[in-house]
Amino acid sequence: MVRCWLILFCGILLASCGEPEVDSIRFGLATAPINLDPRFATDATSERINRLLYERLVDFDKHARPVASLAAWDRRSERHYRFRLGDTGRLFHDGSRLSAEDVAATYRSVLDPDTASPHRGTLEMIARIEVVDANTLDFFLDRADVLFPGYLSIGILPAAGIEAGAAFHHHPVGSGPFSLRDWPESGRLELVRISDRQVFTFEQVHDPTMRVLKLLRGEVDILQNDLPPELLHYLAGQAGINVQKHAGSNFSYLGFQLQDEDTGKWEVRRAIALAIDRAAIIRYVFRGAARPASALLVPEHWAGNPELVGIDFDLDTARALLADAGYGSGNPLRISYKTSSDPFRVRIATILQQQLAQAGIEVDVQSYDWGTFYGDIKAGRFEVYSLAWVGVKSPDIFRYAFHSRSLPPSGANRGRLDDARVDRMIEQAMTTTDAEQQAVIYAALQARLLEQLVYVPLWYEDQYFAVREDIRGYRLATDGNYDALLLASRDRDHPVRQGTSDAR
Repeated sequence: MVRCWLILFCGILLASCGEPEVDSIRFGLATAPINLDPRFATDATSERINRLLYERLVDFDKHARPVASLAAWDRRSERHYRFRLGDTGRLFHDGSRLSAEDVAATYRSVLDPDTASPHRGTLEMIARIEVVDANTLDFFLDRADVLFPGYLSIGILPAAGIEAGAAFHHHPVGSGPFSLRDWPESGRLELVRISDRQVFTFEQVHDPTMRVLKLLRGEVDILQNDLPPELLHYLAGQAGINVQKHAGSNFSYLGFQLQDEDTGKWEVRRAIALAIDRAAIIRYVFRGAARPASALLVPEHWAGNPELVGIDFDLDTARALLADAGYGSGNPLRISYKTSSDPFRVRIATILQQQLAQAGIEVDVQSYDWGTFYGDIKAGRFEVYSLAWVGVKSPDIFRYAFHSRSLPPSGANRGRLDDARVDRMIEQAMTTTDAEQQAVIYAALQARLLEQLVYVPLWYEDQYFAVREDIRGYRLATDGNYDALLLASRDRDHPVRQGTSDAR
């Protein structure tokens, strides 16, 4: 059925479309970026594109440990870090030179309550910032934190633009390897790679089938993630298309409004967790392109917990828990479940709806466009929702997402968790100066979160991409970033094939 549908629409597209432009490498997106000011961006697409536009003080290695990017550092005391800027990444796109003043202005802006940056809570331990000279600055903390350098991954903005109130969210000015060329509409923007002036066009194509058809037609060159497995499998068999997959670290979960009279009950959350047959979904829906999750951090992360045992599928226990909580045939549990309007996410939601129904839970699936959906989640307007944490490196995510003081907009405790034990563990990890002891605390914290089912862990989805065969150099990152666009190029001498013979 999928194959026949694709063939039909490929024929329509081929008949109705002229030859695509070839001066740009085109990247098809499921969702467009929302905000290109790194002080405010929280959605995955914005974060990934901002990594191309802005340089940051610190980045991470493959084990999620901080490494120097713009600056190297030394720890002068428990509460004093000195950063020295290197020679690379120091030229802003407006021609000015990045200095320590710009770094200080960026972080002072994030820390300013009037800015209302969602990243402020992560950096609240910064007591003051002092600029030593154009290449050097000091961060002084109000408490010790050996993980502090890893928090300094926000893109650096020019101080003059911050002072002038520049609209960086739509007119970004960074010092990264790409600059903004044009953003003519919300669903389409163009970046230019500074090293060789290669243009990259990012185009939102909401429907996954249409993204696949555009790839086959040559109207886009690269697709990454956000495709149903059957479409990815279909692409893997097409001439002229290369597909690659890689185990991923992005954490998919169900979140709950803990202040709700139903989902605030542990028995309800436990029943929901037990009624989900993850193994079947991974096998038949994802076609094996995911692995079960028990915690936000993957087990191989230095602060992960590989000892956690996953939640087994157990309908009988789920039904018994609901009965103990007062739900039954005369009083069924009814919950609303919010998801994005992406067809694959709606499909997952529908499958979960069917599985939960077997336990006696009536689920009302509500799907919205990304902006509306994400706005509702940030505002706490939900009972149950599904999302994924993307690109998480620092275990400070636990403070950001679960501490009782991290309520939106200053944090992402969207379900309003208020657990004194969780707060104590987070604070203990933040103040411990021994990294090995921190890892022990974070492992125990993840066990506590699983026990309380603040989230119901689902799976870590594989990363994948599909590219036309004349595109060279693109590679997958475990967290799905777009950094490999630094190396991507078009082989002008390659004979490009337009899809397959039976798609013509």
